Amino acid sequence: MSKSALDKDLQRVSGLETATHNLSRSLAAPGVALVFLLLAGVWASFAVGQGPGTYVVVIGALIAGYMALNVGANDVANNMGPAVGSRALTMVGALAIAAVFEASGALLAGGDVVNTVARDLLISPEMESRTFIMVMMAALLASALWVNLATYVGAPVSTTHAVVGGVIGSGIASSGLAIVNWPTMGAVAASWVISPVMGGIIAAVFLAVIRVTITTRLDKITSARVWVPIFVAAMIGIFTMYLATKGLSRIWKPGWGVTILLGICFTLLGWVAAMPWVRHQSRHMENRKKHVAALFRLPLIVSAALLSFAHGANDVANAIGPFAAIVTTIQTGHGEVAGIALPFWVLAIGAIGISLGLALFGPRLIRTVGEQITKLNEIRAFCAALSAAVTVLIASALGMPVSSTHIAVGAVFGVGFLREYISRRDMEGSAVPINARFIDPSQLNATPEEALANARRAETRMLVRRQHVYSIAAAWVITVPAAALVSAILYLGLNLLIN
Repeated sequence: MSKSALDKDLQRVSGLETATHNLSRSLAAPGVALVFLLLAGVWASFAVGQGPGTYVVVIGALIAGYMALNVGANDVANNMGPAVGSRALTMVGALAIAAVFEASGALLAGGDVVNTVARDLLISPEMESRTFIMVMMAALLASALWVNLATYVGAPVSTTHAVVGGVIGSGIASSGLAIVNWPTMGAVAASWVISPVMGGIIAAVFLAVIRVTITTRLDKITSARVWVPIFVAAMIGIFTMYLATKGLSRIWKPGWGVTILLGICFTLLGWVAAMPWVRHQSRHMENRKKHVAALFRLPLIVSAALLSFAHGANDVANAIGPFAAIVTTIQTGHGEVAGIALPFWVLAIGAIGISLGLALFGPRLIRTVGEQITKLNEIRAFCAALSAAVTVLIASALGMPVSSTHIAVGAVFGVGFLREYISRRDMEGSAVPINARFIDPSQLNATPEEALANARRAETRMLVRRQHVYSIAAAWVITVPAAALVSAILYLGLNLLIN
């Protein structure tokens, strides 16, 4: 009896220790985030010195840091989700690579687009400085709250669209509907459809080409030695152009002629370098699709890192754009929409916040994009990553506003729906009798037609999860209006509080 009682007591102690450990882990991330926000506020107070607007800058720094954490937590799934879902990277490895490259992109090449946050959305070139500060403050806080909610429920949304909605909502609350640049707003709304459709189609085309040239061939190894270097070279050339136009725009802005020439040169260099590498890697490799797919692992990791660099360079503006506008207004005394300055300490808050956010809160969205939409391997994930870069390049050339989040998630859906279509086609054209698919008597259906219908439904559920299609699409559609509504309420509340 005493031994039994001792065992029970030890089990209770062990359970208490486990619960304490789990609680401490759950509180660690918010604790680190809170410390970062406090340090951001202290840094801002020292950076601007003592003055009448110091407390406003400190509050703005806290909100900007909060937004940066949410940008990292939500947007990291765009680049690292497919790599983790395909098992090319572990979660820890993906977070480490993303943190380094996101911060590097933000610090080295970020901030070029901070002016567009206000300049392209609001028609009025100037407004009263206090009103402008409240508009930007409400917009920043509203977008951060919305992205935080989306991350909590596991929905990858566009942080750019959240900021757009925030600026629109507080702008309307301050000056009415006339202040909004509605043609620009219409282009943003159109990107809800354009971005994911373009990303999905291009990713599906890449996957279809790889199927025709490599994975459906009888001698996959020989085909891979010919075609994988071509795909790797294309990736290098495309990402060279992508970084030249999007990732390094702050420090270097080449024209399209120079960009295309760079792409051609690096494509040739990539092909020359990839030929011996692929031949070496394919030695003693089995003639199986799974083994051939491993040849795409390193290119996938490189593409994910480069996407993270470009994302840090561009989307850091979502976190610090409105805050940079607030700082400029405090320092100049004018609520000018154009000519927003970007101090290094402001950029650093955004860069560090994004890296911390993805490290502390990113895994949830990474699993959603990489594992819960459709099953990915190295080839499908490579197609999704390459599609993101190609789509952004095409959109930039055509002057179309697109969302990197929508493109990346749309690309994952694209490869999933292509696989689903091919699976259905193969089932309909199969020479195997329908009833032969159901060996277990408990799985037999009343008719062959019912058997085929049930098989199709099961295959569809396995390849693309419809619940994620609907939930993510709904989150995309309501991001701008929801952020706008929250921002308008916050602006009106601030206005009442101050007055």
